[in-house]
Amino acid sequence: MRLIPLLLLGVATPAFAANPALEPKPASEATIAAQKEIAASLPADDGRDLEFSQRGFIATRSDPIIRAKDGRPVWNVEAYSWMQGDAPATVNPSLWRHMSILRHHGLYKVADNVWQVRGFDISNMTVIKGETGWILIDPLTTRETASAALELVNKELGARPVTGLIYSHSHGDHFGGARGVTSEADIKAGKVAIIAPAHFIEETASENVMAGAAMGRRANYQFGTGLAPGAQGQMGSGIGKGVAGGEITLLTPTDTILKTGEKRTIDGVELEFQMVPETEAPSEMNVYLPAARTFLAAEIATCTLHNILTPRGAKVRDALAWSQYLGEAVNLYAGRSNTIVSSHCWPRFGQKEVESWLSGHRDNYRYLHDQTVRLMNKGYTQTEIAEKLKAPPALANQWFNRGYYGTYSHNSKAVYQRYLGWYDAIPANLNPYPPEERGKRLVAAMGGAKKVLAEAKKAMKAGDYRWSSDLLHQLVFAEPKNAEARALLADSYEQQGYQAESAIWRNQFLTAARDLRQGMTPSIASQSVDMISAIATPLLFDSVATRLNPEIIQDRKLAINFVIPDRQEKAKISVGNSVMITEMNSAHTAPDATVTGPRQLYLAMLFLKMPLAQLEAAGLKIEGDKAAVEALQAALDPMPAAFNIVEP
Repeated sequence: MRLIPLLLLGVATPAFAANPALEPKPASEATIAAQKEIAASLPADDGRDLEFSQRGFIATRSDPIIRAKDGRPVWNVEAYSWMQGDAPATVNPSLWRHMSILRHHGLYKVADNVWQVRGFDISNMTVIKGETGWILIDPLTTRETASAALELVNKELGARPVTGLIYSHSHGDHFGGARGVTSEADIKAGKVAIIAPAHFIEETASENVMAGAAMGRRANYQFGTGLAPGAQGQMGSGIGKGVAGGEITLLTPTDTILKTGEKRTIDGVELEFQMVPETEAPSEMNVYLPAARTFLAAEIATCTLHNILTPRGAKVRDALAWSQYLGEAVNLYAGRSNTIVSSHCWPRFGQKEVESWLSGHRDNYRYLHDQTVRLMNKGYTQTEIAEKLKAPPALANQWFNRGYYGTYSHNSKAVYQRYLGWYDAIPANLNPYPPEERGKRLVAAMGGAKKVLAEAKKAMKAGDYRWSSDLLHQLVFAEPKNAEARALLADSYEQQGYQAESAIWRNQFLTAARDLRQGMTPSIASQSVDMISAIATPLLFDSVATRLNPEIIQDRKLAINFVIPDRQEKAKISVGNSVMITEMNSAHTAPDATVTGPRQLYLAMLFLKMPLAQLEAAGLKIEGDKAAVEALQAALDPMPAAFNIVEP
């Protein structure tokens, strides 16, 4: 997932405007009744999950706050220490149980010479003892949390150097802390091997550039950025507490795994790999430790149903392939494993547990896939399938298959989208009016704002929050300044958040309520220097092309050569028909201009839109028509900022 830092400091929710209508509300009678019904329907809890989560505990930090170098807090391991007793009415009882287990933190022994640091970030860091040092799998999200995790390991188990680093897949919470546990100097000196799956760098760069701005804004909703942990606030993310603040880093892999069955020996430890691309990440692999009889399932099996398409947005994943890779894992590793761990959540112990856990996940993704396709082929639309499709009791009663992160509703739509796209074949949906215009027309057709409000209040009183939010959403888009509609829609979203079993559904509903009450809080997303350095130049130029504004460039034609000596690269930029085309290792014979300089200055010119005079003073050389370069720069939209989601 593209990561937006979330500071879980356990502070109070920010004060709302001095208006009772804009304050958070308690659980309504309808929500209280719904929570009781959910509690009564839950499977029996045999205590295994709690026992597994606490088994092997050694120690945790004495200071719960992890800080950046400047003293700024970036993580609080005890952000959920307030959770005690039964679920309050404002939290789904199933999610409460889940988070009460997931909140534990510290260093845990999971097998001979294998440990995990859990609860120091959204992900886990797995630690393997080599002959001379530590081999680390997935060094968390940020430099600060990874450094704190390694500090705890060295304190409790004895100080050792890091001799190996393994990235299980191409999401930032599985490599972002690399510089917190090792250095470029040690890698260049051959002291540390870094292993990653095929296409790791390309996929890491791709997800964070092309759609990075939109994903980042939507991720604020998914992870509840800005919501304080609490009974009326954030309750984790389903696979962890939240995403740590701090510096996201990246060290380039020194070795790449290409196929299942490949083996490597690092610091005397043999490792075997299973490639699982196009599942939870486009570039992903699992790791087997023969000596420890331990299998790390990365993120294709955790403590919850995952997302086939994340709410923040991503490439749609392949549910069928996901199931098949889990089946392969059962056949290749279940019989050889006494322990199974993953890069999120807690481990499971015992060969039978390993097999049932992997096969249970396998069957859940296969059922989700096959039944969606079955209903799709009967003519049901994605919305109809999402309403109809539920996990069978045999799967739903396995706690690890419940929807704390992904849901059957969202995932069935993703399977439909993978095969058929967004269009449901109903012509009325082929070319509908955009939200604002549609809202105005629907509100008018229903008899105006007062009528819509009256109907919405009736639905609210009946506890039909799905209908009330649908009605009020139309009214807010028709009349964004209608204070009563905004306040009531916030209340409706809030109750749906309280009832949600999925942590990220809860986050989205409660974040929407906050935005409606307080207004959007602009977020400043800082890009990792390491990430920018890792991105291939062609991808950077393709990203620039997506910001070319046709209203500004119009029918202007430009021919510009870029020369980048520090990368030994050159590029031919052609603009025409309001399109920018880049051809690498090529040049115009008669360019309007030729620009020469280090890539860093190109980033400043094309992304930060720094004035050319400043760039020339810094060493950028422009030959030919400087106005052509200025025209290109002027036609580029600024880097995208935050945008509205629940209002126009």
